[in-house]
Amino acid sequence: MIIDFHVHTFPAAIRDHRERFLDDEPEFKLLYEDPKSKLVSAENIIAMMDDQQIDVSVVFGFPWRNAETCRLNNDYVIEVVNQYPDRLRGFCCVDSLSPSAAEEVERCLNAGLSGVGELAFYGCGIDGQCQLSLDPIMSLCRERDVPVLLHTNEEVGHLYPGKTPNTMIQIYETISRFPDNSIVLAHWGGGIFFYQLLKKAVKETLKNVYYDTAASPFLYDSRIYAYARDLVGLDKVLLGTDYPLLKPARYLKEMREGGLSEAEIEVVCGQTAERLLKIV
Repeated sequence: MIIDFHVHTFPAAIRDHRERFLDDEPEFKLLYEDPKSKLVSAENIIAMMDDQQIDVSVVFGFPWRNAETCRLNNDYVIEVVNQYPDRLRGFCCVDSLSPSAAEEVERCLNAGLSGVGELAFYGCGIDGQCQLSLDPIMSLCRERDVPVLLHTNEEVGHLYPGKTPNTMIQIYETISRFPDNSIVLAHWGGGIFFYQLLKKAVKETLKNVYYDTAASPFLYDSRIYAYARDLVGLDKVLLGTDYPLLKPARYLKEMREGGLSEAEIEVVCGQTAERLLKIV
């Protein structure tokens, strides 16, 4: 089974009229003001999955500031997961700083969604206030035993839309705050897994952490797969395409170029995700 753990989708009201959401949502504007930044429907995703031989995709929206827009996007995810129960799993996406965030997470989990994410802090990184805001969400996810997907990125290198000012310390503090949660760090966790080479503390702190590959072809040399295998094990790595940013074939090509065997690719592309999502 091949599972894509990182796919964005939006309802028609947003796809067809993105301009209506730009002024009050600076983070959405940053990523999606350009018409070349695609917004796709569940039907688009299913068609891509059929073409790329993907069995299941984890779909979610955007961490909207506006609570009504947040609910609109989450309702769409709930709808399409019910429409395609064998093909899609859904995550609830919120702005954790919103007073209604925990209530919305509980509503969505009660409606059958499989986790929370992608939670992102585009303006401030994951600072102290943001870490505090995650407390009730992480508590709910621990109780339900579902994963949380956090947006992270590297501190150095080129700038691009969506690159947050998060630091390694912020990422590490956040993980340390929630040691019993299953946490997936998007975009390779900004490279934090390299610190597994430290002899003390880090291995234990990161024991429940997973890393998705979203945007990897734009960010890292294909050798990152071999390094991840050696440092944390491929059972901690999840195929995430960030579709419609990229299609899965690009990632499979890089995995092979990076030296992974077909058996190892199967681990990254499905086996660990099956366990996290409780797919029998």
